[in-house]
Amino acid sequence: MEYLLKLLRPLFKKSYTHPFSVLTISIILAVVAGYNALHLKIDTDIASLLPSSFPTVKALDQMKDSVGSGTALQVAINSPSFKDNLAFARALIKNADTLYDRKRGEKFVERVEFHKDTKILKDNALYLATDSELDSIDKYLKDEIRTAKEKANPFYVDLGMDESTNPDSSKKDIKKFLDAYDQLIPKEYPINKDSTVMVVYFYPTGSSGDLSFIKDMYSRFRELIRQMNPDKYNPNMSVVAGGRLELHLYEINSIMHDVFNSFASGITGVMLLVMGYFFFKKYVNYRMGAKEDQRHGLWSHIWRSPVPLLIIGLPLIISLCYTFGIAYFVLGQLNTMTSVLFVILFGMGIDYGIHFYARYLEIRSTGKNVYAAMMQTYDTMGGAIITSALTTAASLYILMIAQFKGFSQFGFISGNGIILALFCMMFILPAIIVLCERYGLILLNKNVRKSLLDKKPHRYPFSRTILGVGLLVSVVVIFNYKDLSFQYDFGKLEPKFSKYQSFNRLVEGVDESRGTKRNPAYIMADNPKDVVKVVNVLRNRMKQDTTILDVEALQERFPPTDSAAHAKIAKIAQIRELLNDPFVKGQTNKNLEKLRRAAQTKKPLPLSEIPDYLKERFMTKNGRIGNFVIVYPKVGLSDGRNSIAFKKDIGKVTIDNGKTFYAASTSLVAADMLQLMLGESPYMVAATFILVVILMYLSFRSVRWTLIALMPLVVGLIWTFGFMMILGLQFNFYNLVVLPAILGIGEDSGVHLAARYREEGKKSMWDVLSSTGQHITMGSVTTVLGFSGLLFTDHPGLISIGALASIGIGMTLVSALVFLPAMVQFLEDRDWISFEHNPLRTKSGRKKKKQVAVNQP
Repeated sequence: MEYLLKLLRPLFKKSYTHPFSVLTISIILAVVAGYNALHLKIDTDIASLLPSSFPTVKALDQMKDSVGSGTALQVAINSPSFKDNLAFARALIKNADTLYDRKRGEKFVERVEFHKDTKILKDNALYLATDSELDSIDKYLKDEIRTAKEKANPFYVDLGMDESTNPDSSKKDIKKFLDAYDQLIPKEYPINKDSTVMVVYFYPTGSSGDLSFIKDMYSRFRELIRQMNPDKYNPNMSVVAGGRLELHLYEINSIMHDVFNSFASGITGVMLLVMGYFFFKKYVNYRMGAKEDQRHGLWSHIWRSPVPLLIIGLPLIISLCYTFGIAYFVLGQLNTMTSVLFVILFGMGIDYGIHFYARYLEIRSTGKNVYAAMMQTYDTMGGAIITSALTTAASLYILMIAQFKGFSQFGFISGNGIILALFCMMFILPAIIVLCERYGLILLNKNVRKSLLDKKPHRYPFSRTILGVGLLVSVVVIFNYKDLSFQYDFGKLEPKFSKYQSFNRLVEGVDESRGTKRNPAYIMADNPKDVVKVVNVLRNRMKQDTTILDVEALQERFPPTDSAAHAKIAKIAQIRELLNDPFVKGQTNKNLEKLRRAAQTKKPLPLSEIPDYLKERFMTKNGRIGNFVIVYPKVGLSDGRNSIAFKKDIGKVTIDNGKTFYAASTSLVAADMLQLMLGESPYMVAATFILVVILMYLSFRSVRWTLIALMPLVVGLIWTFGFMMILGLQFNFYNLVVLPAILGIGEDSGVHLAARYREEGKKSMWDVLSSTGQHITMGSVTTVLGFSGLLFTDHPGLISIGALASIGIGMTLVSALVFLPAMVQFLEDRDWISFEHNPLRTKSGRKKKKQVAVNQP
């Protein structure tokens, strides 16, 4: 550390000798970097958090390229009259076809899903049945015929013994087809049960990830609806545009709004705290000076109270511009986790300015001139500040080795932010101090207080009690560690949007088929034969206890070859013969009526006769029949454990020719992300902790002093877990990323207190708390304020980040201010602390005249 301080000393002196040049160049560079930082966008796609080499990510990209997102803009038309709703819907579809996106040079809408002509499907439903469904129908009819024959026998007695001849049992054979029939043949129009709500589905030409396009499209549709004046169609008509496509806009806008609000609240709190603290500190020091030198009254101090904000805030803003300018050039965008780093880094980065400026004021108030006070601050405080910053940055940088980009990008940006904040606070802040001193903006007076070493030593009170209680609490938390849990339910971590929920309530029951089969996964095969093989593998897995609800492929329903078509026609002919059996022909139950109409197909149907609305979910973006399988889950995938189980069941499919195919969906990507994050987290935390220990040792060059400085972090972290248990706070996908960050941030208090105590000597801890204790309290509180801004957002995931970080940093501060002094007093009483290797002290315990770095080995 001494070598680093010597190496940087010439640069530090430039801040004193050329303050205008240093500040001007810094601001120019900040403007350039800040301009580029403004172009950063937030990507909420969870696939962007995984490496592109992951099979699920590759499969998802392939699916998007081939199939597209398949997400529609929905328009809900609500009035008491079905006829009026239908008239408005038809007019809307016609007008929507004229909406043109000038930015992209094409129409907004690619296709519309509304009216469905079901006649041809009802007449040929068996042609689109799967082989297993046809076999079930065949078995069902044979059972019906056998039962009818037995009942026709005058000696027949139903003993209920043979399930195969039990009508209720035989109906189970046809249930699979009837369920598929209901899915296959929807309502003619997408309406609710009382026909008062009708929905039109508009599929966009642009990508669902193009937020500008989606925003423009919704804006144009709402303007079109307003111009059409729904009141002309029915005085009670209301028309609303919404759907899942708009949910993505809500999410982005919510995060941007939350980040802005948390920044505003957090920064406001930090600014007021810093301004109040330094006003009080300077005014008290000024009043404790010689009375004959007190030329300025209270008003002079009040109007200068914003000066600390300029001195500390400007270098911090410059460092943030540098940080996010680099992020723009390297990453190009932010993700959900890194989007809040501007707020967090403001609270973290200000610490170094507070420590430097507060110590400068203390030294300056002893009567030293600006240059001498500046250099003494650098020599005595620089080592601790640099050690703290490098330790924090290194603990964040270590996250970069993670494959999970939520960790790696968080570590990259925040690590850069800490290093750049350190640089700006050590080399730009002094230049601002020099200029403020030059123009009389800092009022100081020679303080008549005695130095810490000249004061009568003060024993830290209740040290044994505090130490005992602290250790007892820590032991209790450690023994109950199993009470800490992880929140797997993604639904509880996402914000709720009232407009989206209101729209869902409005369209509830309109399209029941969309509600029963949700969150499908796609498996892209190479050819139709492979599709059928994949389907067979998945259907065999369905026979076991799996998370698969159903499997669909057009090749399974629509014969891909002439031979397969004729084989199906033959099966249908056999079913017609069974339906014409005298013992069945006269029956008129509902199921048989459906089958009679569905079995009319006598020759293969051309694909062109299949309705578009049925083919479209199996079509690629270029209009061809896709070689893919759609798999539906029977469990809710908002729970991460269900997503992991679903991925285990369908994520990888190997067919008999040795080919392997991977399933694609955002839920499967979420499962991979969750597994990767949970797998890497313990290693990230362990590696961060080890690195913190190593860097502390390199700074103090003493195992004993390393352990002393480390103790507030260890104990504070244990107390943090205890508070989590009490408050019921769980780890989750969002807040787990801040755990390694807490390690890097939390060590700051211990480093500064241990370094200052080592500098001042034995029996000085009480007085160290009155000086450095104030500084670390301010630093930690400002960091907490930076994080706590997230507590006032609407995003549960972001709130959990703010809560865990605030508790963690708060507990390490309490541990440093309460537990560490008690432990030091306990060690002093037993003479277990040695100052022999302290470079700042002589054998007599007095300071050396030559000021050097406090952490010099």
